Amino acid sequence: MSQLVNGIWQSEPFRPTSADGKFIRPDSQFRDRVTADGSSGFPAEPGRYHLYVSLACPWAHRTLIFRVLKGLQEIVSVAVVHPHMGEQGWEFRNCEGCTADTVNNFQYAHQLYTLAKPAYTGLVTVPILWDQQRRTIVNNESSEIIRMLNSEFNACGAAAVDFYPANLRAEIDTINDFVYARVNNGVYRAGFSSTQEAYEEAFDSLFAALDILEKRLSTQRFLVGDRLTEADWRLFPTLVRFDAVYYSHFKCNRQRLIDYPKLWAYTRELYQIPGVEGTVNLAHIKQHYFTSHPGINPSGIIPKGPALDFSAAHGRDRP
Repeated sequence: MSQLVNGIWQSEPFRPTSADGKFIRPDSQFRDRVTADGSSGFPAEPGRYHLYVSLACPWAHRTLIFRVLKGLQEIVSVAVVHPHMGEQGWEFRNCEGCTADTVNNFQYAHQLYTLAKPAYTGLVTVPILWDQQRRTIVNNESSEIIRMLNSEFNACGAAAVDFYPANLRAEIDTINDFVYARVNNGVYRAGFSSTQEAYEEAFDSLFAALDILEKRLSTQRFLVGDRLTEADWRLFPTLVRFDAVYYSHFKCNRQRLIDYPKLWAYTRELYQIPGVEGTVNLAHIKQHYFTSHPGINPSGIIPKGPALDFSAAHGRDRP
């Protein structure tokens, strides 16, 4: 990871860890909201917003899923960075599945941050929700972007699809907190630990959580009963990357996802929901993780395996 300090790009790698070697994820700093009524100053207008993403990044992946499932492909445009994150961070350059920055014609994502806030200090992350009219970042916190996509564009999207229904919000929030701390961020806490003790603590917490989720899915179809919700789409991007990168690259190797019968079938079911497969790019995922962290994989060699069939019958639609 690299960062901006007072608007100046620092090419020296930066990994936020505590004194005892624990990975600490900094909070996102752009936290404005798009609203249906425009009361926030960012009205939900078709064609106004642009989403900058990496197909490799699980946090950005969430937003792509919501964009597709809410029918917003023609409402919110998208740009895709190159999977390798080098000395200049996320970069726009040619590769299969990548795009140019057709909105601002920038080469690097950090240029978006300094246009929005010239003296910005912090990490340069994706996703980035960009307002083309005001030429600024609205929000770079994925959990908030997916909420906006879920509810604020209903006048021009799939209004009947609601992944955060009012009657389930308390339960969704509870499971989201658990999954974020111990699974979504848990794999990073293991992979980016700088001491044996910090790594083992994160490792144990992660697999204890996966054991709990396996048991939960043995008695219900989705994380919150029998209804597909935001909670499932926040867990899915981590699961779909698990065997390909987290198991080996982040040393999360007590067992593979495919060794969890319920979690593996659940992941395949979500993958097979129309529109979701197109948001998953394992080539970008593997290239990013195995080439962008020289402190973990100094050779930069990308493994050819594993062989994963997310299209295999999942059997979860049977009583």
